Amino acid sequence: MELILASVASLLAGCIDAIVGGGGLILVPALFAIFPTTHPATLFGTNKGAAVWGTGIATVQYSRRVALPWHALGPAAATAAAGSLAGAWLVTVISPDFLRKVLPVVLLVVLLYTLAKKELGRTHAPRFSGRQEALAASAIGLLIGFYDGFFGPGTGSFFVFLFVRWLGYDFLHASAGAKLLNTATNLAALLLFTLKGHVWWHFALVMGVSNVVGSLLGTHLALKYGTGFVRVVFIAVVSALILKTGYDAFMR
Repeated sequence: MELILASVASLLAGCIDAIVGGGGLILVPALFAIFPTTHPATLFGTNKGAAVWGTGIATVQYSRRVALPWHALGPAAATAAAGSLAGAWLVTVISPDFLRKVLPVVLLVVLLYTLAKKELGRTHAPRFSGRQEALAASAIGLLIGFYDGFFGPGTGSFFVFLFVRWLGYDFLHASAGAKLLNTATNLAALLLFTLKGHVWWHFALVMGVSNVVGSLLGTHLALKYGTGFVRVVFIAVVSALILKTGYDAFMR
């Protein structure tokens, strides 16, 4: 029964994550509810073991239909992985608890800015090109990759927002780029969790299949309905993240 529940949660997470990120909003709480006595590191590791397949497949699917700037996103994926490893190492030294009260506020600013700027992310007009674009994307990869390794909630949404706001991508291209970088951060974190023995592979692999199915569905919806649809889902996911992280920070 536990495997069935975890697999259903993984499918839903894969669908949401493929569209705009935020799959962890579904899968991580589900794992904690299904396995309440398990060490958190094992649940985080198992989550990464499942999620990495969905983000990887979503990246492939997007790359077939959306022109990705590989000259910029390739280096950005490398810096994102390096940042994730650094963040994961740091969390073994100091606690990330101080971020719990800051995160809902940051997410609220992102939401309000997106709502206020009605045309934000509706057209694809990159602000940089060549080396400048690679450096800007790599800076985003390093910053958010470090955050993902150190704390994590909302990583995909932060990637999307910064690609839209700073690089000038529309929401569809931003989501596609975010999937590549999120795959890199997931792989880096998964490597660390695996070396520490914190992955239930017998669960992660089955959940990974469900995550891929959800990812294929989410990618199909995003590509079919385009930037406007992705923007709506982005607003919904960020709103849900604000509620979830706000509750965790101030109500528990």
